[in-house]
Amino acid sequence: MDIRILEKGLSILSQCKRRTGDIWEAHYGAAAIASYFFVKENKMSDETAARIAAECDLMLSSRSYVYVSEGELSANEATGLILHALWPTMDELHYVGHNVIYAAISLLAIKELGNWGHEDDIAGISCLIQSFQKTIPGRSWLGYSVSDVKRLELTEGDQFPNIQNSAQLSELVLKELTSFQTIYKAEAHHDLIGHMLTFSQALNALHDLGHDEYFRKGIPSLLKLIKVLRVSQAINPDHPLPLFSPIDRVPLPLASRSEWLPLEAEYWIKGFRQVDWYFGHAFKFPYSFYNHLNRLNAPNSRAEENFRYLVGS
Repeated sequence: MDIRILEKGLSILSQCKRRTGDIWEAHYGAAAIASYFFVKENKMSDETAARIAAECDLMLSSRSYVYVSEGELSANEATGLILHALWPTMDELHYVGHNVIYAAISLLAIKELGNWGHEDDIAGISCLIQSFQKTIPGRSWLGYSVSDVKRLELTEGDQFPNIQNSAQLSELVLKELTSFQTIYKAEAHHDLIGHMLTFSQALNALHDLGHDEYFRKGIPSLLKLIKVLRVSQAINPDHPLPLFSPIDRVPLPLASRSEWLPLEAEYWIKGFRQVDWYFGHAFKFPYSFYNHLNRLNAPNSRAEENFRYLVGS
């Protein structure tokens, strides 16, 4: 896959806050970078890789950002600035982990490129990450209000394992994924489960890059997201959980099962332009899921089956 996709993704991340005044257009930059690493890290046919690249190019062509190709800061300098921006928000849950997701995917891309970006470019990424200070944990929840999530504490009764490394974290989140008896197509359910995967994968990326202190500091926030999701693993339709969301409505529709998986060319045939690439999650969810799966010593067919409902149309 063309390494210039990383440069384009970083440019979107760096210019997002300045151009839009918001934090969400950066999704497409993160998605572009995710597509690159998804192809690099997994065995797939040439046809599948070509379809992913074409789909990513189409997504990027819909963004009007000016891409840079030469940088002045070294990878070490850029990494230090981004990590400095991330540290203040590592011990709380902010928009289901997007502060960590944006930072980690940027660091992976910069390392792969060797160096990237002028000082203003890295300042743009840093500003984006700093924008998460004092933001809410997320906007849509089942069984918990935003205030409930902010006040949530972890206890021994949660029986979370002592996570020491990335393989253990991947094992935990895939185990949690297998526990959902039903997955609903809603920001308060399907989307949160997907971000359990992307947030945890971002923490693993920080661990892989040698930033173990960040990895450890971010785990409690992820575990709070998992604790919230546990109450919706076995929903009784006759006794629905209270819904707190500005966009979801009851009754929540069931998520559809994808016949094909993202490692298969058939999955990409339909294209994702008509759904705006699910805001970039068409690339981010597959990348994170398989990154977790590849860390296990054995396949996990139950996790793969539930994952089909996260990538269904």
